[in-house]
Amino acid sequence: MGSFSLMHWIVVLAIILILFGAGKLPRVMGDFAKGIKAFKAGMKEEDEPEAAAAPAQVPPPGSATAAATAAAAPVVEHTREPAKSL
Repeated sequence: MGSFSLMHWIVVLAIILILFGAGKLPRVMGDFAKGIKAFKAGMKEEDEPEAAAAPAQVPPPGSATAAATAAAAPVVEHTREPAKSL
């Protein structure tokens, strides 16, 4: 009970050609490929909600990242100058 030899694969291929015919074989393989793609897409969609459900880590207020963000924000001071007389 070892692995299949070349002769075994030729017999399997001949049986498949007899059952499906040469014209139906590309269509059957195309349907098989679509099934695999749908399966992969389903697995990917299943993994995406898990990744989206993970909460984003927010740094504590006293961390260096928060200080860098505050320093990068422009500070706008509104002052009103007195009107000049001519």
